[in-house]
Amino acid sequence: MLRSRVFHTLELGLKSLLLQRMRAGLAALGIFIGTTTVIWLVAMGEGVSYQAQQQILELGANNIIVRTVEPNVKGENANSRIKDYGLTRKDFERIVQIIPGINAAIPMRELKFELRRDNLTTDAKLVGCVQEHLELNQLQIARGRWLTQRDEGKKVIVLAHQTAMKLFPYENPIGRTIWVGSEFYTVVGQTFERMASAAIGGSLDSRDYNLDAYIPLSTMRSRVGDLVMRRVAGGQFSGEQVELSQITITLESTEKIDETAVVIQSLLDSYHEKEDYAVVVPKELLRQAERTRAMFNILLIVIAGISLLVGGIGIMNIMLATVTERTREIGIRRAIGAKQGDITKQFLAETLLLTGSGGILGVMFGLLCGPVFRGLRSLIQAIDPELLPPVVSSLEPRIALWSVMFSLLISVGAGLCFGIYPARKAAQMNPIEALRHE
Repeated sequence: MLRSRVFHTLELGLKSLLLQRMRAGLAALGIFIGTTTVIWLVAMGEGVSYQAQQQILELGANNIIVRTVEPNVKGENANSRIKDYGLTRKDFERIVQIIPGINAAIPMRELKFELRRDNLTTDAKLVGCVQEHLELNQLQIARGRWLTQRDEGKKVIVLAHQTAMKLFPYENPIGRTIWVGSEFYTVVGQTFERMASAAIGGSLDSRDYNLDAYIPLSTMRSRVGDLVMRRVAGGQFSGEQVELSQITITLESTEKIDETAVVIQSLLDSYHEKEDYAVVVPKELLRQAERTRAMFNILLIVIAGISLLVGGIGIMNIMLATVTERTREIGIRRAIGAKQGDITKQFLAETLLLTGSGGILGVMFGLLCGPVFRGLRSLIQAIDPELLPPVVSSLEPRIALWSVMFSLLISVGAGLCFGIYPARKAAQMNPIEALRHE
């Protein structure tokens, strides 16, 4: 009996809405847009957040990264043509010898360098590294081999994917030689293409691993040297003297990450007069990313919630106009025995049908976020690949189940909140006055 009454009320509400299709459709459109906006914005935010967190995790949750940072020098030293700063090999030795619980410590040195082969040239990031660098940065060998301890001091080089393509567009580079500065190096390996990483937390630079070239760290020290001179404007030269660009410390356990980072900071402070290094803890960056993600989601929900609020107000406005237009109908129904509750239920049913249909359609379209986004991205890339920044090119929206449930709940809630007043206004009409209405 109760079920038949519910269906009868919904049927009456549907018939009333179908009499004004355009008005009902426009009213539901506001809820549709608001619901879709919630799902799409949260999906985009989740995609960006996931990408950032994966990049942080790649750094290693049990790692501490110490990087060389060019200091802001004032006074007489600011005009010096040679800048001497950054981490040193002594710093590396102290960390290894003094800091307990270290599982591995991996140094590296990097600088921009021009590589040449016949008439082909490319600007690459020349990285002096050790054997463990491959696994640390999750690189994979496509051809040849990686650097080993037997290569220390030798003029051998491993090319990243794009670096190899620029110097050897149609040939296998393994066994060939290229110019690195003024010396020949033999190519022994090539890495697979790897996705670029964005800047994280303001502490690490963005990095494109595909533009690298890797040589043994000892070779860089003996052949390139710590001091690198470059020609500047006016035919003059300036130089930088840096021994190490980065030291990655891997601990046995994540429990003492923060404590060890503080000890390393204190140790380096005692030997560095300038602020020419930075200690980065990926685990802390991950916590920051999670907090940023939560704040970002709240902001997106507020923005999308405003859309739902506007849609709800629009429905309330339309229902109030409908009550005025249907005053005589309400009077007739009351005259033949309809109770106030029946009138309230009918108008509330109409409002819920509007918001519910708009919400369901919004959820259905919201779930198409991934395919629609990828389709639009492919279309834009086909027109002009330069229009999209790298972060958009690699972004994948991630639908959050809670956003689907939240948006649907809010759309139905909007129907209840904004439908009660028009429904009660209709139910409280005086039947006699309603019948007199023209």
